[in-house]
Amino acid sequence: MTDIAHSDPPPATAVAAPPVKRAAKSSLIWNTRFIGVIFIGVLLVLWEIAAAYAIFPPMSFPRISAIIATWWRLVISGELLGEVLPSQWRMFAGYFIGVVLGVAVGVLMSYVRFFYNLLEPITEILRPIPSPAYLPIMILFLGIDDEMKIFMIAFASFFPVLLNTYSGVRSVDPIQLQTARTFGVSGRKLLMQVVLPASSPYIFTGMRISLAVALIVMVISEMVAASNGIGYFILSAQRGFKIRDMFAGVLTLAALGYLLNWLFLLIENRILAWHYGYTQQRG
Repeated sequence: MTDIAHSDPPPATAVAAPPVKRAAKSSLIWNTRFIGVIFIGVLLVLWEIAAAYAIFPPMSFPRISAIIATWWRLVISGELLGEVLPSQWRMFAGYFIGVVLGVAVGVLMSYVRFFYNLLEPITEILRPIPSPAYLPIMILFLGIDDEMKIFMIAFASFFPVLLNTYSGVRSVDPIQLQTARTFGVSGRKLLMQVVLPASSPYIFTGMRISLAVALIVMVISEMVAASNGIGYFILSAQRGFKIRDMFAGVLTLAALGYLLNWLFLLIENRILAWHYGYTQQRG
C-alpha cells in the first residue's frame, strides 16, 4: 500500500508593517506651521549667502547675522526700547479711541435708521481715502505733537470697526431677539446681553484689522513728523546711512506686529470660546 505523503503548507511570508510612525511624523511637519518656520529659516540663510557673496550692494544689503547682532546691541543698550515705548503709547491710545467710537457709531447706525441715513454717505466718502493723505491737513490743525499722531491712528482704526460692528448687529438672528423679548429682555439689557455678544465675532474681526492699520499709521506719522518713536528711528537711521540700525528697526516692527497679533488672537479665543465651541470653528 502506497503511503500518501501529506506536505505541510508553506509558512506564510511575513508582511512588513508600513512605517506608520515615520509617516505620522512627516504628516505632522507638513500639516503644521513648522513648515512655515522652516521656510523663513531658508529665506534667512539665502539672505546671509547673498550678502556674503555681495550679490547686492553691501552698503544697502548687510548680512542678516550683522543685523541681528545690531538689533541685540540696541536692545541691550535700551535705545530700541526707548523708541518703541512712545510709539506704543500713541498706537494704543489712538487704537482704543477708534475702537470705542467705531463700536458706538456702528451700533447706533444699525439701531436707528435716521443715523444710518445721516452718516452712511460721509462714511463712504471718507473711508476710501488713504489715511496718510490726511497727514498734511492734521499737521496744520494739530501740529506735530502726539495729538496729531493719536488722531490719525484713531481715525484709521475707526472705519474697520464701524463697518464690522454694523454688519454684526444687522446679522443677529431675529429669532434670538424675539426670544429675548418674550422673556422681557429689552432696551439696554437686550443690547448688552444679546446683540453685542451675538455680533462680537464681527467686532473682533474689525478690531484685528484695525490693529494692523494702527501699527502702519503709527509708523507713517512718526516718519513724517516726530522726534522719537520707531518710525522716526528707522527714517533717521536710513538718512544717516546706518543701514544695520535701519534693518534692526524694521525687524523690531516685524516682531512687534507678530506679538500683537498673537496676543490679540489669544484674547479673542478666550473671550469668544463660546462662539468657537458652538460653531466648531476653533482654530
